[in-house]
Amino acid sequence: MKIRSLFILLAAVLFLSACTDKIEMNRSEKIPDFDYTTQDNKKLGLDDLKGDWWISYFSYTNCTTVCPRTTAAMVGIQEELKSAGLTPPIISFSIDPEQDTPEVLQEYAEDYGADTDTMTFLTGYSFEEIQDLSVHTFQAVLEKGALDQRSHSFFFYLINPDGEIVKQYNGMSDAENDLLVADLKTVAGTQ
Repeated sequence: MKIRSLFILLAAVLFLSACTDKIEMNRSEKIPDFDYTTQDNKKLGLDDLKGDWWISYFSYTNCTTVCPRTTAAMVGIQEELKSAGLTPPIISFSIDPEQDTPEVLQEYAEDYGADTDTMTFLTGYSFEEIQDLSVHTFQAVLEKGALDQRSHSFFFYLINPDGEIVKQYNGMSDAENDLLVADLKTVAGTQ
């Protein structure tokens, strides 16, 4: 029985490594464990995402510059993947947790037409905690700025089933967003 289990584990590892060999990776950072609050006021942690390929990005509801464009693009990506039969988790980390309560995030999701069955908007941490995650794990700037606008990443990130960031995409680029969709189809085995 132990040999069979070992064989199954080895086959799974080989399969997953073969999937990432099919896309060009430009990142390799492990995401630390977390346990945050969703727009539905439920808890979601890294353990809930293990075993799935998933996408993440940073946003906040009062943003008037980058976030309207990146959130709309992410909803478009979600729709395109869904039409291909793929429903990877999509995680938006709010960078304004004091303002972005679950209720505010729920309304924001509705305003953008996000399918919250697979797209989750997270809050429930301090600004310093999300800043640390952004800067030290995602290697992305996150600063409080003038007039309470925040300077933050406009990148999208592909995370593997082990919770490792394997690729970064420019969320403001249609070509990069198309590449994200293609890469996800590749690792999911539909291309």
